[in-house]
Amino acid sequence: MSEKLNKFNKSQKKSDLPDIRSGDTVRVYQKIKEGDKEKIQMFEGLVLARKHNKEMGGTITVRKVISGIGVEKIFPLHSPVIEKIEIIRRGKTRRAKLYYLRTAKGERARLKRKEFAEVIAKEEPKEVKKTEEIKVEK
Repeated sequence: MSEKLNKFNKSQKKSDLPDIRSGDTVRVYQKIKEGDKEKIQMFEGLVLARKHNKEMGGTITVRKVISGIGVEKIFPLHSPVIEKIEIIRRGKTRRAKLYYLRTAKGERARLKRKEFAEVIAKEEPKEVKKTEEIKVEK
C-alpha cells in the first residue's frame, strides 16, 4: 500500500518550484473553475510563512492588503491547481514566520529589500574561469 502511495506522490510532486522564503513578494497563478470555463487568477502578496518545506504537503501563506483589509491565502505548493509561482522581490528577514506583520502598520510593516539580481547570483554559483596573468615588460 505504501509503495502505491509513494509512487502517486512522486507523480504529483512538482520539481520546478522556485526557492520561496518568508519575506518574499510572490505572484501565484491559480486555476479557477467557473461552471464549464477555467481561468487563471493571480494573487500577489508577501509570504508570511512556509511550512513542511520539501514535503508533499508543503504550503505557503501569502498576505495582501486590499482596500485596507488584510487577506491571507494558504497555497499548497504541489497542488495541480497552482499553475506557477513567480518571485517578484526578496525581503530581508531575520525570522522564519512573519506573523507580526498582521498587526504592524506603516513603517513597521515594511521589510527591507534585497537586490534580486544579487540574490539570484548568490543562489546559483556560476563557473569562474581562471584568468592568466599577463606580464608586461618595459
